[in-house]
Amino acid sequence: AFVTAATLAAAAAAAASPVDVRKGLDGVVADTTTISTVGKAAAGLTYRGYPIEALAEHSDFEEVAFLLLKGRLPTRSERDEYVANLAKMRSLPPGVCAVLELVPASAHPMDVLRTGCSALGTFEPEPESQDTIGVAERLIASFGSMLLYWHHWHASRSRISFNCDPKDTIAAAFVKMLRQDGATPDPLHVKVVNASFILYAEHDLAASTFATRVTASTLSDMHSCICTAIGTLRGPLHGGANEAVMHLIEPMKTPAEAEQSIRGLLAKKSLVMGFGHRIYKGGDPRNAVFKKLSRELASRPSGNPALFAVSECIESLMENEKKMYPNADFYAASAYNQAGIPTGMFTPLFVIARTAGWAAHIAEQRKANRIIRPTSHYTGPSPRAFVP
Repeated sequence: AFVTAATLAAAAAAAASPVDVRKGLDGVVADTTTISTVGKAAAGLTYRGYPIEALAEHSDFEEVAFLLLKGRLPTRSERDEYVANLAKMRSLPPGVCAVLELVPASAHPMDVLRTGCSALGTFEPEPESQDTIGVAERLIASFGSMLLYWHHWHASRSRISFNCDPKDTIAAAFVKMLRQDGATPDPLHVKVVNASFILYAEHDLAASTFATRVTASTLSDMHSCICTAIGTLRGPLHGGANEAVMHLIEPMKTPAEAEQSIRGLLAKKSLVMGFGHRIYKGGDPRNAVFKKLSRELASRPSGNPALFAVSECIESLMENEKKMYPNADFYAASAYNQAGIPTGMFTPLFVIARTAGWAAHIAEQRKANRIIRPTSHYTGPSPRAFVP
């Protein structure tokens, strides 16, 4: 006999015992962190104690990356040196460029970054002694170059030069490399990209961050950890939501059309992208910053006031009908669109930003590591004898 009566009885008793199963790990406190507060009473969203509203209004993304990776804000001279050092890292090895040329034009831009990250990890592997911050800085600086090299290769068969100007921030360099027109970019467009980098840089144990900490907990390398995070962020219930919002609102030309369309979705109990958040029940603090930028863009001659009006109509309808509020992705979509960012690049910009937060969490995980291995509550067949 392979199974005894005692074993069967014990298994039955265990199955009958009440178990607190938290689907999606909702409400589970998995670790401690010094990096950010998300949805805490009287704190809101802060990065190492600094409110994101102030950071988005008054700082460059490089300063925020420095803060997340090194634990403090840089001095003015340190900030300038950091901008220049990251600028040097924007170039790519010829081998990575060759890989990017082989990625088909039909690929999703998130797949391009995942592939580019993996390829760079083979040409510039993380040393056995680990270099969390060094690899993170290299990726933060070069992700935009990967995306835009691939983009322009397939758009015009041109092998673009990488912007390594020590005075250009990552946001300014991205806009310049995207447009390839030699002109000084609109400061508001650069501000939108810079602010989005800051607002998306860190968000506690969001799905991609938890995933990257799981990978880090196995003592894997940095590039594998970041590839894990990119794959997780790609999903429409996480980073891909900003693209989904744009696909939702772009066909709507008037508030009346928007109201009719959204009421139709609600009647079918369909998901309206850009609304609701696991943590923020009364509204996402990042939304106000994105909405302000979208409104500012819409008020200009080159803006799209109809797109902003549609967005406001949907926001009002969702609040009145469902008591649901926009998350960061909702107004990010109209802000990016009016700043001339292609929809397919919305989530890759998220990657550039969140790499700073991911790396800060990887550093925490590595500093006090224990492999992350939760368990499950078995609800399958009771133990049974195997008969050959």
